[in-house]
Amino acid sequence: MAGALCRLRPYRLSDVEPLRGNADDPLVSRWMTAAFPSPYTLDDARTWIARAVADDAPEHFAVEAGGVFAGGIGIMPMHGEHRGVATFGYWLGRAHWGRGIATDAARTLARYGLGQGGLRRLEAMVFAPNVASARVLEKCGFSLEGRLRDAYVQRDGAICDGLLYARLAWDPEPSPPAPNLGAPPR
Repeated sequence: MAGALCRLRPYRLSDVEPLRGNADDPLVSRWMTAAFPSPYTLDDARTWIARAVADDAPEHFAVEAGGVFAGGIGIMPMHGEHRGVATFGYWLGRAHWGRGIATDAARTLARYGLGQGGLRRLEAMVFAPNVASARVLEKCGFSLEGRLRDAYVQRDGAICDGLLYARLAWDPEPSPPAPNLGAPPR
């Protein structure tokens, strides 16, 4: 799946080293769930890649920007009475922050999941202090549905709220971002 700034593709065995290199950063893992190891070892990367490569219908994708591995994104469909709904998450290596790549990746996967992916609802939980991640979701048409008080224990032991965002298949498509043309001439 191609976005304007990045490409979402299935993980491949050659992603082990760049995955570990990007994920083994305390600032990257700071607001990830405890299931995201920190420190992130080569064994962790091999385990994740083996799992992702084995999926018949990939739900987790590598984010590639400028031809290099930049992070990961995925949807995890729910079942039973929640069928048609999926949790949604993403992360980027620090070298790729602040360039619109996360927004482009999230917009691309949301469009896919709510379109040909056949989902009616995507849900994303954010640690409340992670303002940048919340902003990415808002730019991608997700709406804040609730604040879950004291929902998370951060890696440093601090307690914080969780923010529940969601986007529905029939929500209007957000407007594409305006091109960044730099500072106006003086």
